[in-house]
Amino acid sequence: MPRPRAVAAYLIAFGTVAPLLWFLLSAFRPESELYSLGWPGELTLANVIYVLTEVPFLRYLGNSAFVAVTVTVIALFLHSMAAYALARLSFRGRGFAFASVVATLLISLPVILVPLFMVVRALGLVDTYAGLIVPGLFNAFGVFLLRQFYLGIPSELEDAAQLDGCGHWRIYWHVVLPLSRPMLAALAVLFFLANWNSFLWPLAVAQDESLRVVQVGIASLQGQFSSKMHYVIAAGMLAALPTVLVFLFGQRWLVQSLKTTGLR
Repeated sequence: MPRPRAVAAYLIAFGTVAPLLWFLLSAFRPESELYSLGWPGELTLANVIYVLTEVPFLRYLGNSAFVAVTVTVIALFLHSMAAYALARLSFRGRGFAFASVVATLLISLPVILVPLFMVVRALGLVDTYAGLIVPGLFNAFGVFLLRQFYLGIPSELEDAAQLDGCGHWRIYWHVVLPLSRPMLAALAVLFFLANWNSFLWPLAVAQDESLRVVQVGIASLQGQFSSKMHYVIAAGMLAALPTVLVFLFGQRWLVQSLKTTGLR
């Protein structure tokens, strides 16, 4: 007889995997079998082919990839510099500056969506890649996590670098950044996933279809009075593939960053 704990674990695993399996199979079901729970009578690529040929979905994927990669690269550079300054440099108001950064974690995007859109519109960035990228560059979570990591770097390393004639920039570039590669890799995964799955801001700032990102593109497949859900599911599967690959590639960095950072 299986133990109750093992049975509970199997049930939880089944409850977790079953919706994902249904979602994957539904991407290849014909519309007539979409809502059936059993194994599909036939599997077809028609849904995927429609999404890739009748909808500019590859353009949406390219836009999302460009925005996500650009935001990730620039944000990591800016966040690492800000975190280094808040962790290792002594200046008046450092504690207040860090508290102000952390306080922004309490503010969600819907709260500042309208004023942020007004600023972007005043700058002439509506319907531009810059309008999609610039507001996503700041993320207090990245600054906070990197600062906590930098606090754990032994000060003797900086002292030795200063004895060799290094200034703050060279210490940051040649000492701090190489040591923080696991943390930067973990944040790169998180930033990429967050920007790839972004919906609300791209919906507000990019009305031009050529700038439409993948999440907004999926939503556009749903009509006002009817929805072709088999196409929506196929598009969702295609949009999920890059995120799964990025997560599988970066999961070891995520685990390593949790081990090395801690809560200081």
